[in-house]
Amino acid sequence: MITYAAPLDDIRFCLTELFDYEAKVATLPGYEEATLDLLDAVLEEAAKFCENELLPLNGPGDEEGCTFENGVVRTPEGFKEAYRAFTEGGWAGLACDPAYGGQGLPKTLQYILEELICSTNLSFGIYPGLTHGTYDALARYGSDQLKARFLPKLVAGTWAGTMCLTEPHSGTDLGLIRTKAVPDGTASPDGAPAYKITGTKIFISGGEQDLTENIVHLVLAKLPDAPPGIKGISLFLVPKFLAKADGSLGPRNGVACGSIEAKMGIHAASTCVMNFEAAEGYLVGAAHGGMRAMFTMMNNARLGVGIQGLGLAETAYQSAVSYAKERLQGRALSGAKHPDKPADPILVHPDVRKNLLTMRATIEGCRALGIWVAIAVDIAAKHPDPATRREAEDLVELLTPIVKAYFTDMGFEAANLGVQVFGGHGYIREHGMEQLVRDARIAQLYEGTNGIQALDLVGRKLPRHMGRALRRFFHPVFAFIEDHQAEPELAEFVLPLAKAFGRLQQATAWVAQQGLRDPEEAGAAASDYLRLFALTALAYIWARTAKVVLDKPEGERQAFHQAKLATARFYMTRILPQTSGLFAAINAGAKPIMAVEEDWF
Repeated sequence: MITYAAPLDDIRFCLTELFDYEAKVATLPGYEEATLDLLDAVLEEAAKFCENELLPLNGPGDEEGCTFENGVVRTPEGFKEAYRAFTEGGWAGLACDPAYGGQGLPKTLQYILEELICSTNLSFGIYPGLTHGTYDALARYGSDQLKARFLPKLVAGTWAGTMCLTEPHSGTDLGLIRTKAVPDGTASPDGAPAYKITGTKIFISGGEQDLTENIVHLVLAKLPDAPPGIKGISLFLVPKFLAKADGSLGPRNGVACGSIEAKMGIHAASTCVMNFEAAEGYLVGAAHGGMRAMFTMMNNARLGVGIQGLGLAETAYQSAVSYAKERLQGRALSGAKHPDKPADPILVHPDVRKNLLTMRATIEGCRALGIWVAIAVDIAAKHPDPATRREAEDLVELLTPIVKAYFTDMGFEAANLGVQVFGGHGYIREHGMEQLVRDARIAQLYEGTNGIQALDLVGRKLPRHMGRALRRFFHPVFAFIEDHQAEPELAEFVLPLAKAFGRLQQATAWVAQQGLRDPEEAGAAASDYLRLFALTALAYIWARTAKVVLDKPEGERQAFHQAKLATARFYMTRILPQTSGLFAAINAGAKPIMAVEEDWF
């Protein structure tokens, strides 16, 4: 059985001591009541729900998995009851607009809640997570009729949402999709023009399930007059059951699950092949404007998937620490540490400690980075000053591919390190560690593989608006280094940050220059560049953390803060040096990769 307790102390540290949530978010219009006291109370309840309701279902849900028979998908035992408790507790509408029944709380709180859910039961979390993404897209691009009819049900959680993008022949290259939408001259009960949607979508998470009375699919399709490629994509809302004028359920629509996938992990989350046969749907946003709406869904989903990696890593870490403290094997190299016992706990061994500290340093750094981005999401949505909103939007855009790719890489690496700490016991199902590895692997693939995230970073985010987004990260890091590089107490943190930041600046210039000359140069450097960026971002987080702790009088540095300082030292000395190798690899260029003939593979 895996071990988990919500890391509320670390979350509070990020919100209060590192980022001053109260000044940045609780002062925004509409969030005045979302004080730290309120957030703390909500998170305490969220922790209880996740630890007591979701965690016990995680292992059994993986063993049982979803079943498919006669077009019906059934989730594992206990999932329906847990989902009912989830919706009755108001968790589905936490950050949704009160006009549609939501609680109107900040996105920062939503992202933290998602971490707790994914730490305890990733498969369960996929269902409400996709529904929230559907809500966001519809709230932003849907007509007033569609919003009035569908959003209250999504907010309540009685209806679920999905994203139907991928087709058997079309994954990342959505311009190749074949799903068609044809106007049929009719309208919904509230006057929304209707279309007939025909096509097949694959890898649809939650495409069919028994948790909700209805499912709302957001489907990419092409109209008859669509221009070729991605400029011809439109977005449609296709419900499983049509809704009557009073909001009650009408007849079954022409959409059905053809099968579910047998997967490596997330067994309790249904992954479906969905067949649309002249299904009634409604246009969301403008005709041929589906890509814009899709990116709203995808960017939110990519941040959410990054949080999935963080959540799984936290559970792997806590489980590995618990095991390392209990498992007795051998003696410490410097002599017995527990002579009263037949052997020392494996926590005394340097390699075990290195694995655990690697997990801890990356997890806590990623959590802080994720909360920084989440706060920027709230500022971008609510701040009264347009320039401030734009700066926050730039930061979110820049860091979204880093959060998605690095957090999920880190989650998989942490889960594997957890298995290593357990040794052979981690490889068998009894302790639950191998499930974390299997579950973590998908996060590096869906919502755009991590290689695609790297290409998005170097190909779209860096050059956009003449590199404007880069300034949102580069300027605060440069200012921090300038302000504190002369402080002796901070030197062990600021100087490594400065060196890594210098490498990142040089690598950025190299990618920009070489990429203009030859796009394959930028492509060859992309993944290494993203990881270099991520490691530097975490170094900035850890240097700021060290300053917060060192600014406290020694008498006020409790064990929590001392541990933070020790973890920061580990990060700077044992993890951050990886940036040297990444920098060298980037500068090696594309030739070692692209000069290999196809026939040699």
